Amino acid sequence: MWIQVRTMDGKETHRVDNLSKLTKVDELRLKILELFKVEPDRQRLFYRGKQMEDGHTIFDYSVGLNDIVQLLVRQATPAAETAKTKEPKDAELSDSDSGCGSAQSESDKSSTHGEAEALQVAGTSASADAQELIDPGFGLYKINEFVDARDLNMGAWFEAQILKVSKGPEMTTGKEEQSQPTDEDIRYHVKYEDYPENGVVQLLAKDIRPRARTVYQWHQLEPGMVVMVNYNPDEPKERGYWYDAEIQKKRETRTVHEILAKILLGDAGDSLNDCRIMFLTEIYKIEEAGALDNSAPGSESPLKRSNGPECKHCKDNPNKNCRWCNCHVCGIKQDPDKQLLCDECDMAFHMYCLDPPLTSIPDDEDWYCPGCRNDASEVVLAGEKLKESKKKSKMASASSSSQRDWGKGMACVGRTKQCTIVPSNHYGPVPGVPVGSQWKFRVQVSESGAHRPHVAGIHGRSNDGAYSLVLAGGYEDDVDDGNEFTYTGSGGRDLSGNKRTAEQSCDQKLTNMNRALALNCNTSVNDKDGAEAKNWKAGKSVRVIRSSKGRKHSKYSPEDGNRYDGIYKVVKYWPEKGKSGFLVWRYLLKRDDDEPAPWTRDGKERIKKLGLTMQYPEGYLETQAAKEKEKENKSEPEEETPTKGKRKRKSQGTDSAKSSPAKGTPKKMKVEVYKLTGQQKSLIKEDEPNKKIWVEAKQFLALGPKFLNKVEEMFLCICCQEVVYQPVTTECQHNVCKECLQRSFRADVYTCPACRHDLGKNYAMNINNPLQVILNQFFPGYSSGR
Repeated sequence: MWIQVRTMDGKETHRVDNLSKLTKVDELRLKILELFKVEPDRQRLFYRGKQMEDGHTIFDYSVGLNDIVQLLVRQATPAAETAKTKEPKDAELSDSDSGCGSAQSESDKSSTHGEAEALQVAGTSASADAQELIDPGFGLYKINEFVDARDLNMGAWFEAQILKVSKGPEMTTGKEEQSQPTDEDIRYHVKYEDYPENGVVQLLAKDIRPRARTVYQWHQLEPGMVVMVNYNPDEPKERGYWYDAEIQKKRETRTVHEILAKILLGDAGDSLNDCRIMFLTEIYKIEEAGALDNSAPGSESPLKRSNGPECKHCKDNPNKNCRWCNCHVCGIKQDPDKQLLCDECDMAFHMYCLDPPLTSIPDDEDWYCPGCRNDASEVVLAGEKLKESKKKSKMASASSSSQRDWGKGMACVGRTKQCTIVPSNHYGPVPGVPVGSQWKFRVQVSESGAHRPHVAGIHGRSNDGAYSLVLAGGYEDDVDDGNEFTYTGSGGRDLSGNKRTAEQSCDQKLTNMNRALALNCNTSVNDKDGAEAKNWKAGKSVRVIRSSKGRKHSKYSPEDGNRYDGIYKVVKYWPEKGKSGFLVWRYLLKRDDDEPAPWTRDGKERIKKLGLTMQYPEGYLETQAAKEKEKENKSEPEEETPTKGKRKRKSQGTDSAKSSPAKGTPKKMKVEVYKLTGQQKSLIKEDEPNKKIWVEAKQFLALGPKFLNKVEEMFLCICCQEVVYQPVTTECQHNVCKECLQRSFRADVYTCPACRHDLGKNYAMNINNPLQVILNQFFPGYSSGR
C-alpha cells in the first residue's frame, strides 16, 4: 500500500510506497528521510490529530490507503543555546502577541499570574466606590480609569477598568530609558467589570478606548458612519454584545425605522454584511482617546450598557433551574465551585452529579463529560505512547503468533468515497456507470455504487429484494452462458477462523440474502420448493458484476478486475443437491438490458466509443511503475570490467521498455460525445435561471459518461451535499433543496445558504420544475427516499 506525507504548510507532498499495515513508525521515518531530507529526530508525524510514536505500526493508528500523514519539522537548535534562550523567547512571544491571534495566550496568562498582578496595584480594590486616577507617566490612559476593552476572541467591546499600565519587555532591557514608549510598547492590564472570572487581561492601546457615553439620535445617523451597536450574530432579533458597525443603509417610513449595517468583528478585517440593527435607541458614538476629561475620580459612563443574557433558555433568571447554563444533569444553580466544564460540548456538570461521582477535580488538562468522552485507548496526547485499542485487541491478529507481514495490497483497504446520487436500496442502473465499466478492485466497485459490499456476493435486504450481485466463480455449481446464468445462493460454509471461503459443509436455507434474491422473482416466495415467474421481465432488476476470478469457470468473465455487465432478472429459483452433497438454492437469471453485452461485437464497439478503460485507485499506477523501475534496477546485469575482456549484453528490450508507457496505462482515444435528447435540450433551454451553469456544463459533453459526474458536482445542494431535490433557484442564482431551505427558515435564517444574500422572511420557495425533470432523467431514482 502507499500513503502521502505532507508538510504542515502544505508546500511539499510526497507519496511513500511499499508500506504494509505492519510498517513501524520508525521505518516510516527512514522513508521520509529519503524523500524530505529531514532527520528522524526532527520529524513530528500526525495523523487525524494523533502524534505518531515509534514502536507502533501504521495499523495501530488506522492509517489507510492514500491517507495523508502530516509532517512537522522541528527546528535544529544547538542544545546549549536552547537551554539559554528558551525562557526569554517564551516570554517574548506571550508579551508581544496582539490581535485575534493572541487571544488564547492572553486568557492563559490571566489564569496564571493575572491575580498576582492585580494584587501589586495599590488602592485598586474592586469594591471601592471612588478610586483615584493614577497617571503612570506614559500612555493615553490612567490606572483605575473606566474604559471599553475589546474581547480578542469575539471582537466585541465590554466595560472594563484599567488596573495597571506597563511597558513592553523591549523597553525595559536597557539600563536607561532612551525614549518615550509608543502605543505598541505599552500594555494595559484590564479587568472586565461583568466578567471578573476572566481575571486580568493584557491589551494594547488599539484594543482600549474611552467608555462610550453619547447616544446618537435617529436624525444624526447617516450611511457611512462607524458607530457602536448591540447585535447578536447567532440570534439577530435578540439582545447580544456591543460591536463596531458601519451603517450601510438607513430606511425611514411613517411606521418603520430600519438600519442595515456591516458588523466589524475586531481589527482582522472580518465582518458581517447587511445586518439589521434591532435596538435603534442604543447606538453609541465611538469616543476617541484624549477627547474626554477623565480627571474626576471614578469617572464612569452615566449610561450602563446592557448586554444580552448569557443564557437564552432561562434569561439568566436566578430562580429558574436550567440545564444549559448550569449543571446539565440537575440544572440547580448552586455550588459553581464544584462544577466541571466539558471541553467538547461546553456543558457544566456538578462533580457529585456524575456517574460515578467525583470527589476532586481531575488532574487532566482537558476534561470530557460521559457523553463526549471517547474510548480512552483511542485518545493520545502529544508525546504519549499509543495505548492498545480495545477493538483491535479482539482481532485474530492480536493473539496470533504468526510473523507474516500483511496489509500491503488492496484487500484490507476501506472506501475513500461513497455513492450518494442513488440510495443504497436503488434498483436498476447507476447513473454514470454504463455497461462495460471496469474497476481493478472490489473496493472501487463499492465506491461507484454498482455493488456496495466489499466481499459479499449479494447486496440486498431480506424484506425487500436484491439490488446487485457479483459472479466470481465461488461455487462449483455455477453455470454461466453470458446472457443467462445459474447462480448459487450464499451460506452453507464454515467461515470461522477469518476464512474467506471454504467447502460446502451444510445445507443452505432461503433466508437473508438468499431470500432477498428470491423476492426479485415475479412470483410468491416459496421457501420449500422454490417458484418460477410467469412473466420474468416484470421482476425486480439486479445489477450484475462479473469478476476475473470467475474466468476459470466462464469465458464471459473479464480477464482482469471487475466489470459491470448490465441488468438481469430472476426467472426461477429452486433447491437441489449440489456436487458437494449438500442442499443449495439455485437461481436462473436472464439479461434484460437495452445496452449491448460487453463481450459482443456491438458491446466492444460501444466501450471504445465511450472511452471506458480500467479504472485504478488514485496513485496506483504511479506506485506500480515505481515498483517496476525498482525491480529493473535490481535485476539489471552488471557490466564486467575491461580487464577481463568480457562485457555482458543488456537485454534488448530494456530501451523499449523505458520508452513505452507503464503497464496498464490507458491509451488516449477519441471518446463518443454524450448526446442530449431533444427533450433534455428543451428543458435546459427552459431552465433560464441556470443558463450560465448549463453553458459551462455543456463544455464537458466531450467527456462522454463522465459528463454526468460534472453535472452532479455543479448541482450539489450546499446544505446536504447531494444532488438538489425539489430545487429552489434563488434570485442570486444558487440551487438549494426546498426542504433544506425550509429547515433554514425554521431556524430564523432568511438568507441564501451559499452567499448569505437576504431572501426575506416571506420568500416564495418555488420549485424549479424544468431542473427537477432533467435531473430525474440524468439520475433516475436519485430522489428515492428523500
